Amino acid sequence: MAMLSFSGFCRLALPLAAATLLITPSMARHHHRLYKGHVPPASQSAPPAQETPATVPVPKPRPTVMDSSGESGAGNRKQDVRQQPSANGESAPQTPAVVTPPPEKPAEPEPEPPAAAPLPPEKPAEEKIPADPRSAEVPAEKMPESETACRERLKALGVEFEEHKAERDAEIGCSIPYPIILKTLGKSISIGSGTELNCRMAEAAARFAADVVRPAVKAEFGADLKVINQASAYVCRPRHGGGKLSEHAFGNALDIASFTLSDGRTIGIGPAPPEKDGKFLNTVRKAACGPFKTVLGPGSDPDHALHFHFDLEPRRNGGTFCQ
Repeated sequence: MAMLSFSGFCRLALPLAAATLLITPSMARHHHRLYKGHVPPASQSAPPAQETPATVPVPKPRPTVMDSSGESGAGNRKQDVRQQPSANGESAPQTPAVVTPPPEKPAEPEPEPPAAAPLPPEKPAEEKIPADPRSAEVPAEKMPESETACRERLKALGVEFEEHKAERDAEIGCSIPYPIILKTLGKSISIGSGTELNCRMAEAAARFAADVVRPAVKAEFGADLKVINQASAYVCRPRHGGGKLSEHAFGNALDIASFTLSDGRTIGIGPAPPEKDGKFLNTVRKAACGPFKTVLGPGSDPDHALHFHFDLEPRRNGGTFCQ
């Protein structure tokens, strides 16, 4: 390609420059409109078209529920209602934000009640002791023939006695309808004062003194029996340890503490008497089992360590209890 000379360049450039200067302002405006990327000045720009505000969905109303404090709430949940600006700049209600309640604490287990202390084992029911029929005995208007005959036999034995009024304690059960108080147990055999017995027991004691004790004293000591010292006769009480009434409660028992001889010797009843005294006491004790239904003395139990106990307790088939 031939190089363009300077003079030729000038011939081409000058017409172009002149054409440029001939462009009018209206042409320039037209030119600017046609330019795709041109933005018109603010003074000439058209007002912006207003956009239709976006429609916000309104939540359906929830049923009103009263909470535990008495205030109403939607389903017992608190709502956080906040206003957000809409597309046109105005505040529009926003769907309430549901606040998730904190998780409920697990219910604490109720403390178990303290274990009840074990109950003591029940005591076996005590066998009820039937009432003694003798407790209901009361004196009749006239003394029975059996009592009259007993008194006649005592007089024949030389026993001195006196009548006593009836003894009865309904609360405890003690009773002697026809008691007597002994002064002697026969000829020259005295007995301690206040010996109150029923007639049958008094007769048994008088016969035993005359038939057993007096001969044993004479055989062992060569003396005569002078006094039988009683420790107990009628006493309104139950047996030791409770339960049944004592035979003393019916004047049906006699406790003997010692024997006094005509030579002034006293033979006491105890767990360890002298040899000769012990021999005599053993003879009396063995002989008593038969005439009396119960015989107790030293060695049988602590309550009878210092006396003999004789009684006429009625036993089955006429049996005896001797220790």
